[in-house]
Parts: sequence; structure tokens; C-alpha cells
Amino acid sequence: MPPVTSRAAPAFSWRFVTPLFTGSAINAINTSLIATALVPIAAAVHVSVGRTAVLVSALYLACAIAQPVGGKLAEEFGPRRVFLAGVLIVLAGGAVGGLGEDLTALVVARALIGVGSSAVYPSAMLLIRRRAAAAGLDAPPGGVLGGLMIAGAATSALGLPIGGVLVDAWGWRTTFLINLPFALLALAMAFCWIPTDPPVADPPVAGPRSLRQLAARLDVVGIVGFGGAIAALLVFLTELPQADWSVLGLAVVIGAGLVWWELRARRPFFDVRLLTRNPALTRTYLRFALAGLCVYTVLYGLTQWLQAGRSMSSQEAGLLLLPMSALSALIARPVSQRNLVRMPLIVAAVSCLAASAGVLALTASTPIVWIVAITLVFGITLGTTISANQTTLYTQVGAGEIGTAAGLFRTFGFLGSIASSALISVVFHTRVNDHRLHLIALIMVTVSVLGLLVVVTDRTVMARARV
Repeated sequence: MPPVTSRAAPAFSWRFVTPLFTGSAINAINTSLIATALVPIAAAVHVSVGRTAVLVSALYLACAIAQPVGGKLAEEFGPRRVFLAGVLIVLAGGAVGGLGEDLTALVVARALIGVGSSAVYPSAMLLIRRRAAAAGLDAPPGGVLGGLMIAGAATSALGLPIGGVLVDAWGWRTTFLINLPFALLALAMAFCWIPTDPPVADPPVAGPRSLRQLAARLDVVGIVGFGGAIAALLVFLTELPQADWSVLGLAVVIGAGLVWWELRARRPFFDVRLLTRNPALTRTYLRFALAGLCVYTVLYGLTQWLQAGRSMSSQEAGLLLLPMSALSALIARPVSQRNLVRMPLIVAAVSCLAASAGVLALTASTPIVWIVAITLVFGITLGTTISANQTTLYTQVGAGEIGTAAGLFRTFGFLGSIASSALISVVFHTRVNDHRLHLIALIMVTVSVLGLLVVVTDRTVMARARV
């Protein structure tokens, strides 16, 4: 029996949630939308295909940094304002990319799309939390959180087939221009249907020192340090297998400096103390990153293997993964509505381990039906892990921290996807074949075992069936 009170229905009308879902889908689809356009882009701007990989990493970097920053801004200036600003930035990115004539312009466009779309999810989480508090709800609004999860994560696999159709029909520029109608729709709906933000409770002091006060409120030093550490880590991972240890050392140094600063900041951006005094939240981030590594490895690694080993087109490989996305959405809805935690997390860990082991049995002659079956098991992983972890996140932090915490939740997911890209790059560096796919599967099995241990040894999770 769902624990959400009946007051959730009038509090969260379709007018309120539709712009949130629409805006969240923009980020998810763009994470994989560009994959089918890299080859034609390389030909159009006269660069090698390898150089176009920066278009993927640019979005990853922008999202990993901008998600918690967007949450922090939403907490300080109001989630509706930040939501609208983010959608406007997506519009600018789509236009720049659609009109771009060189690789630099396209990189800028992808960064803008990443930054703008990253402001949407943490803003949406804060809007939902405030609406639930105003309605006096005594439990997380599971149905709304489930819809947000489906729009913001389960739709990521849709980018591959959508990109293939757009590129085949109208060319690579449509992978940028497609953002314009979705962003305009989200902007119009949010402007009309999301209530205006209340006045800021603790506004910056006006006068000559207002910028200084604002910088202190936002912890600009912390934001810059966080961005620098993530950027250095991403550069190190994307350059593998040619490891540049100086870049990794730089990431460690900046990270240590960030921790030192945040422990002394009055209003820290990256609240280190929150992670140490709330280990349950830290475990939520870790679970999400480990599951993300495996799921994204399937999305991109299995796709490359299908193209190289079975001579499938990008569009065909993307369509083959659609059932996985559909199943994850079907599972996520009831799990979120009932605010279930323990069983979905166990199912997620076990299904991830089983599916990773299943990849070990794949060969170039494996019937398509078995490949689809394995991806469907990963669909179970995706649908259960995101919904259950999002529900636990919602209850593990206070209303004043939910924006930044939700942004960091997504950042850890992107770290998992970045790690998966590095793994695929290292193993498939010279050739793509069955043996190397099985090597990736062995690593995924190891990661899955670690994820299972994180779940079953977490007494907080194992002690409750729902929140």
C-alpha cells in the first residue's frame, strides 16, 4: 500500500510537474544524442573522428560540475528562476550548435547545453520538496519522484535511436537544433505553470560589498575548486590508456585544497562535514556511481561491440537498447510510488551482477534475442537503482540542502559514466572483439560485487522496506 498521502494529487497537478519532466528529459537525451553524429560532424568540420570525442567529454564535464552548482544557485535565488535560466542557456546552446561551422563552436554549444540542462534537475527536486512541505505531506511524493526519474535518467537510452533517425533524415545539425522546440516548450510551461519563487529569506547585503557578500554566500572558491578537481580527473580519464599522471596529481592536489577550504567555509558549496556525519548519504552516492558505471558501459561499450562485431549501424544498435529503457521506466514507476528502498536496491545489485555475468557469454554468433534479454536485465537494474536511491536521497537531507545534494547525486552518476568511457577506451583501444568485451564484463562483475556488498552491509537500508 503506497504510503503517500492523498494530498499529493492536488499538490502536484499535471501543470506543475509537466515542465519539470520535460526539462529533465533534455539533459538525459543529450548525454547520448550526439553519438550517431560524430562521424558526419568530423567530415563536415574537417577533423578526425577521434577529435570529435571532445563533444562527448564537454557535456560530461559541464554536467558533472554544473549539477551541484545549479542546486546551490536554486537554494540561494529560487528554483523557478534557476530553472528558467537553465532552459534559456539550453536554447542558446542549441542555436550555437545548429549554426556552428567549426569544432570550437560545437564544443561551446555542447558545454552550454550541459550547463543549462544541469540546472533543471536540482531545481526540480527543490521545487518538489517545497511543494510537498507546503502541502503537509508526511512521505516523499513517490509518483512525482518516479516521473522525474524516468524523464531524467531512464530516457538516456532514447538518445541513440533518436540521434540516428535525425542524422539519417536531416543531417548532424539536427542533434543540436532538436533542443530548441523542447526548450521553448519547457520554458513556456514553466513560466506559466510554476509559481513564482518566494522572496529570498536571507538576501545578500546591498551596497558596495554586495558582490563580496554574494561570493561568500555561493562559496565561489569552493565552486572553482570543485570544478578544477572534476575537470582534471576527467582529462586524466579521457586520455587513457595514455596516462598523464601529472594531471591525476593535479586533481588530487586541487581536491585536497577543496576539502581544506570547505571545512573552513561558513557556507560551504561542497559540504564535506555533511558527507562525514551522514554516511548513509555517502553510500547512496557510491551505489549510484557503481550502478551508473555498469549501465553506461552497456549503453556505449555494447553498442560499439554490436557495430564492430556484428556490423550493425548506430541506429540499429540504438534501437536494440530501447527495450531496456522502456522496462526501466515501467519498473521505476511503481517502485517510486510506493517509496520502496530495501528490496529495489537488492534487486538492482543482484540484477546488475547477473547481467554483467551474462555479458561474459556473448559472442559474435549469439542470437539477438539473448542480447536483448541481457539488456533487459540491465533495464531492471536501471529502473530499481535510480528510483530507490533518489527516494533515499530525498529523505537523507534537509529541505535547505536538497538542491545541492540532488546535483551531487547526478554528479556521481556522471562520474560513473565518465569511468565507463575510460574503461571502454582502454579495453577497446586497439580493437573491438569478443575477448575484449569479456574483459569489460569481468570488470563489470567485480564492480557489481562491490555494489552488492555496499547494499547488504548497509544496516540503514537493510532495516527498512520503504521510507
